[in-house]
Amino acid sequence: MTAAVHIDRDADATPADEAFELWVSAVFDHTPAPTPSEISPELSIRCVELDEMTEANSRFRQKTGATNVLSFPVDPDLIQKTGLLGDILICAPVVTAEAERQGKDVSHHWAHLTVHGTLHLLGFDHIEDDQAQQMEALEIAILNSLTIPNPYA
Repeated sequence: MTAAVHIDRDADATPADEAFELWVSAVFDHTPAPTPSEISPELSIRCVELDEMTEANSRFRQKTGATNVLSFPVDPDLIQKTGLLGDILICAPVVTAEAERQGKDVSHHWAHLTVHGTLHLLGFDHIEDDQAQQMEALEIAILNSLTIPNPYA
């Protein structure tokens, strides 16, 4: 299924729109869309710098400092009516720093965090161990379909 992906950038060194669209589409190749068949899913991805992510992480999660990705799903009734899934914030400097520290290809890390954030919009979570195992297995399968290695290895 093809999703409408809106990308907003306030950060440098971010992937092309087509890359984000490919990664989000791969999620829907592995999970059923939560929208009626006549409505295409839609989401926004905002690539931000440290200051904006630090503020969002503090405001919405009461956590100090920047994080790599935050997802903001909408109400399930709104999804059914409009197809709108929600918004994803990805912090470009954190993505780059994490990839370098972990010895990962930066574009692979962008893909992983985009897939991860999209799965959160679809209701997946990793708070409980069984949820985390299910979500990680799905991420690995989606990334594998894109010829991206297991990010947890």
